[in-house]
Amino acid sequence: MPSRTADDLLYAADPVIWCREILGFFPDSWQCDLLRSRSRKIILNCSRQSGKSTTCAALGLHESIYRRPSFGLVVAPTQDQSSELMMKFDEFRSAVELPSDYLSTDTKLAVKFANGNRFVARPGSEKSARSFSAVTLLLEDEASRVLDDLYNSVRPMLAVSNGRHILMSTPFGKRGHFFKIWSEERDLWQWFEIPAEKCPRITKEFLEEEQRTNPWFEQEYHCVFMDSEGSIFSSDLFRSLANPAVSVLKL
Repeated sequence: MPSRTADDLLYAADPVIWCREILGFFPDSWQCDLLRSRSRKIILNCSRQSGKSTTCAALGLHESIYRRPSFGLVVAPTQDQSSELMMKFDEFRSAVELPSDYLSTDTKLAVKFANGNRFVARPGSEKSARSFSAVTLLLEDEASRVLDDLYNSVRPMLAVSNGRHILMSTPFGKRGHFFKIWSEERDLWQWFEIPAEKCPRITKEFLEEEQRTNPWFEQEYHCVFMDSEGSIFSSDLFRSLANPAVSVLKL
């Protein structure tokens, strides 16, 4: 481990200060709340390009350096998507002065530190992800597109470690575990809803143009779960058919 100076102790205690002074990353207000949170279950329903993956990459690096044991695992629908978060992790890592022998393994999809901590990115395959155990930080990127089989297979990895699970995504229709958690189980999670207007890097002019031309505008930028494209009947109608007490049709 790096020597623990007074500054280092401060950085260990407050990841936001560490991000600003070491990484040169200045988090937005909601990102500060996320970085400082110790909740075990967090769900992020965010606009595109709001900075959710960047924040979680910084969080993963902070825990890899300052918490032990730490095993961060990234899962996503595809290897390209999990690799993207790993790339952000590596970019931040290059800003940190670590001893030359501090890394024992370093590949495009896995880093093992000399203190035994690991940070690994895996593609969206239930078979390729289920072999891990004792995960302390499980990051599920683009969670609205992650198959339920993968979600169900990675959850037990947190059982012994009592690890943390962070779901982050933009909505993708009224389906899957991300929608179910957001619509029915949100009280069990610390939740963040971040529309595009909360991201100072997205301009008003860009959003005005997108609103006129992008049919998925509300879903992509305002965190709204839309019915799947091409659906003849709405998901609300199907729920009403399953439960006669619910009425959505007005004649």
